[in-house]
Amino acid sequence: MSKEKAKLSRREKDKLRHRGMMLSAALELFSEKGYPNVTMHEIAHHAEFAIGTLYKFFKNKEDLYNALLIDIAEQFHVALAQIFEEKDDCHHKIKKYIRIKGDLFMANAGAVRLYFAEAFGGNFNLRATLTKELQAYYDDIINKLSDVFAQGIEKGVYSPIDPHCLAISLSSIVNSFLFYWLDDPEKHPFEENISSIETIFFEGVLLPKGDDRD
Repeated sequence: MSKEKAKLSRREKDKLRHRGMMLSAALELFSEKGYPNVTMHEIAHHAEFAIGTLYKFFKNKEDLYNALLIDIAEQFHVALAQIFEEKDDCHHKIKKYIRIKGDLFMANAGAVRLYFAEAFGGNFNLRATLTKELQAYYDDIINKLSDVFAQGIEKGVYSPIDPHCLAISLSSIVNSFLFYWLDDPEKHPFEENISSIETIFFEGVLLPKGDDRD
């Protein structure tokens, strides 16, 4: 249990637990029926709360949807940001980034599918509401990843390529393989493709004297 949660009162802990139950129920229904086809009453019933209780937490369905995606984005951000705080060398940090991002993506596949179905399915209002907050999380991780590449370049591990470009490139490669997995997990298992990702990416950026992949 984190120090923050330990400081919460029992009532505050119950509120967090109830909020989580509501969000989980909403994710199940949104994933099954699609965001437009789910009502707040259905969410309340599925979570086994009175509709009035649901409205005490979320002012409307869009507010609930936004909270759901922001909560998951925060989970991604906290877990990924922690990698860059560790004392590992730059190359091992990047390898951890690939694996942990994959684990997070696969553990939250339902929410990922939901986000892309709504954000790119014509629901402009939802996309506009979420863009700034989600973009801020993404930018922060890209900046941290860029700093790791910059350190590696300075130490002679990586080729002197713009570290920001390297960060964006790695993120894009990992995302591509994850979406490949999302399309058919059995046919394209992400875990088995990690070595391919590392080969494709690092063969192009590692300098011979910095090749510490073993």
